[in-house]
Amino acid sequence: MSLSSILVHLDGDERSKVRLKIAADLARAHGARLTGLFAQIAAPDPVGGAPEWSSAAHAQAAAASRDDFLAAASKLDAEWIDLGGGDESEIIERATDIARHFDLIVIEQHRTDDALTPPDFAERLIVDSGRPVLALPYAGEFKTIGKRAIFAWADSAPSARSLVEGVSLVAPRSEPLVLGLSHSTEPKALAAQKESLDRAVIHLAAHKICARAEQLALNDIGLMDALLTRAADHRADLLVIGAFGGGGYPLFSRGSGSRYMLRHMTLPVLFAH
Repeated sequence: MSLSSILVHLDGDERSKVRLKIAADLARAHGARLTGLFAQIAAPDPVGGAPEWSSAAHAQAAAASRDDFLAAASKLDAEWIDLGGGDESEIIERATDIARHFDLIVIEQHRTDDALTPPDFAERLIVDSGRPVLALPYAGEFKTIGKRAIFAWADSAPSARSLVEGVSLVAPRSEPLVLGLSHSTEPKALAAQKESLDRAVIHLAAHKICARAEQLALNDIGLMDALLTRAADHRADLLVIGAFGGGGYPLFSRGSGSRYMLRHMTLPVLFAH
């Protein structure tokens, strides 16, 4: 729950600076150690077609990334790591191995035109690292994270883990929502959900977080769209959800809802698996 070590993924594009600033701000706020992980897919050799692992372009991008990192991490306990080049599977495997040693991983939502990062990089880190992953949208600026948070609550193991992991990102004296969504209108089911939501609020209160519970009925709108709509109405700056597995919401258990969120998210999302 406390943040003592943060890993941020850097790939040399302009958006790296956005997530680097957010990761550095979080490290300063929590007195945490910050590590920058520079990782790019290797460019193919224009002659032989094989990956060019130590190309001049990679070296130049790595040097620029290191300079940006050192400037952003000024006065922090910090380390910059060059993962080197590799194909998609190699980048994912080595990045995941490193990510397991941190309290929080900061990454970015994948863009369709991004040739530097594997398309399933975020998904694989969420599922395989065992660590909470803060994913940032590929567009926009985010001046605050955790001042207006929403916890998406379901009776599932990932949801329970996300509640605990999200505590460290909620700003002091803020009043987050604990949001339960349901297609059911059956009074007994709604009463059971309300009791579970109230217990989640009590749990957060033990961490000095004054949350409030809210039940939201789903009509024709999908679960993830409902979460994003409520987040927009709430002007939320953080959504905390359980991902890829567990009971409760069917879309969570199949994983398709988590993938949908990764594609359509419009605010920072903390995923816990």
